[in-house]
Amino acid sequence: MNYMEKQMNLSLALYQKLYLIRRATQVICWEYPSDQIKTPVHLSMGEEAISVGICHALGQRAQFCGTYRNHGLYLSLTLETDKFFAELYGKKTGVAGGKAGSMHLTASEQGLIATSAVVGTTIPVAVGAAFANQVLGNEKTIVVFFGDGALNEGAFWESFNAACAWRLPMIFVCEDNGLATHTKKTKREGYDHICSIIPQFRCNVLSATTTDVEEIYQLALKAKELVENNSYPVFVHLDYYRYLEHTGTKQDFDKGYRDRGEFEKWFEVDPVKLQRGRLVKNFGLELEILEMEKNINEQIEKSVQLAKEAEFPEKVELFKGVLA
Repeated sequence: MNYMEKQMNLSLALYQKLYLIRRATQVICWEYPSDQIKTPVHLSMGEEAISVGICHALGQRAQFCGTYRNHGLYLSLTLETDKFFAELYGKKTGVAGGKAGSMHLTASEQGLIATSAVVGTTIPVAVGAAFANQVLGNEKTIVVFFGDGALNEGAFWESFNAACAWRLPMIFVCEDNGLATHTKKTKREGYDHICSIIPQFRCNVLSATTTDVEEIYQLALKAKELVENNSYPVFVHLDYYRYLEHTGTKQDFDKGYRDRGEFEKWFEVDPVKLQRGRLVKNFGLELEILEMEKNINEQIEKSVQLAKEAEFPEKVELFKGVLA
């Protein structure tokens, strides 16, 4: 296989994941008003390139922890939608039998250790997993995703300090949309930029403002190389824009904390649109793209129907898997 064929296959694989996440998000937005989805949702429309680029680059030798805005992370790693939608609908065929909902998705076989509804709580979990991997010598890298709001939590600073002191095989990915729910950075951060603070620790720092999934993919490969060869954690800072409200399925430009102009500026470089345009321009794959999109649409439609038809878990399940 020559270079162009490899590049085309990579570009297609990245677009498949981008489109899967975007389409799943759109379907959630359409279905949510029916009240059949039994969980709050924190949607990642606009940030798809981050989870896709990083997860695709790190492959099978990594493990992941994430936030409540985790649909993109789960779908990037699994490409499956049956258990995903069943969990959103609260059905026993879901990822966690209908008990986890949207905010606590896991996929241990694909390396997704944990996601959590509470800001910053999977960061110390990730540090513990990285320490275990270091002791075991299994050469696995831990990747933990968190929003810029987690930078205001003590759990981040304590965890990051420990990771740097112990030289743990970790990649910290800050998905920065400039907001902690509705609060902007200027009202909650006593420093100019996180990337002026983080280099004071013994670590590597990578930063980018891009919605291009292939640029993020290359950045992730560099992060992986640094962890493996430099033996220090890597802090990756990536800017993005959240298209929809903090929780729910609508845009919220009427709330007074941001305006439509910001959205329009970012939507010009929408990650799904960018990658689709690259495939058409560089490889002339319009027909192949349409077929891929059709297959994904049908996959998701089937998954939603299966979720609706599935049974709810028995009440006794509430008392299983509970530690007190």
